[in-house]
Amino acid sequence: MGALQTTPLNAFHRSHGGRMVDFAGWDMPVQYKSILEEHKAVRQRCGLFDVSHMGEADVKGPEALKFLQHLVTNDCSKLFPGRILYTVMCYPHGGVVDDLLVYMRGADDYLLCINAGNIDKDIAWIQEQARGFNCTVVNRSADYAQLAIQGPRAAELVQTLTKTNLGEIKYYHFTDGEVAGVKCIISRTGYTGEDGFELYCAAGAGAALAEAIVAAGAPFGLELTALGARDSLRLEAGFPLYGHEITEHITPITAGLGWVVKFDKGPFIGSDVLKAEKENGSARKIVFFKTGDRRIVRAETPVLNAAGTVVGRVVSGTLSPIINEAIGSALVDSAALKDQLAVDIRGTKLNLQLVKPPFVPLKKN
Repeated sequence: MGALQTTPLNAFHRSHGGRMVDFAGWDMPVQYKSILEEHKAVRQRCGLFDVSHMGEADVKGPEALKFLQHLVTNDCSKLFPGRILYTVMCYPHGGVVDDLLVYMRGADDYLLCINAGNIDKDIAWIQEQARGFNCTVVNRSADYAQLAIQGPRAAELVQTLTKTNLGEIKYYHFTDGEVAGVKCIISRTGYTGEDGFELYCAAGAGAALAEAIVAAGAPFGLELTALGARDSLRLEAGFPLYGHEITEHITPITAGLGWVVKFDKGPFIGSDVLKAEKENGSARKIVFFKTGDRRIVRAETPVLNAAGTVVGRVVSGTLSPIINEAIGSALVDSAALKDQLAVDIRGTKLNLQLVKPPFVPLKKN
């Protein structure tokens, strides 16, 4: 086992009382004071996350767009400078390599944001697929710190630290600017379902930017928030997490992400398999559920039909601090969805109530 990787905010987390854990090879805080309170702060006020462990890559060159159209499922031709696209990239068999954000900075100039646990795999995959295209793919992950400020008061807080008019930045748009005197990409995105921003800055400026946000945050009820709350917030919003709702064995169609798969743009990696799955129907589907009970349904718990036969498995589970009951997602045989589904929690049968997420009202811009 090698040493854990650290973000530029590692000393910041420790000085602010972060409880550190190994997260996909990174030394990261799972909580500061309380996952419950951090979660509620983001839903009601605002929270500050360190997401500097996420990866970034530049894709540049005359055929950058042509390459991205081949690489990912969504239609990058719809982008324009300042616009962001959520998409996935797939293997030829249709399974997901990763989900990612594509930022268009200008003609032939794109920035990709990829998942922390997949950086090496993703970069190798992207560079391999780029062969034969007149473009370059450069791993920029070590160059950036990335902070997320999320919640209904996030925009108010960040506006006190920047001259950029944040009201002009729409959801899934970005601009360049300064926040607390630090040059940033100011991106109106996030992984909580709330309004907010993700700020990309030079790695060496990340800690100073975080301290400036904390110093300005008290009037807005800012809380430092960590991985525990990030996971419960994203599940409450119904957002997928790689390794859970999407994997190399779970296609975007199976995962309910058909809206990011655009067949009319032309062929892309995995398009034939995905088109056949869409036309013929998925053998399995990702579904979201709640139980009416506070006992958390852990990942890998078998999902049972009315006869007690195993027809799937839970892929994510947590307690929603907002609705105060267990919520989760499961990969289930499509044919079983007409039945009442249930799980067995230490000898107690709990029926699953299938829900179309989000589980709570959200306040995105």
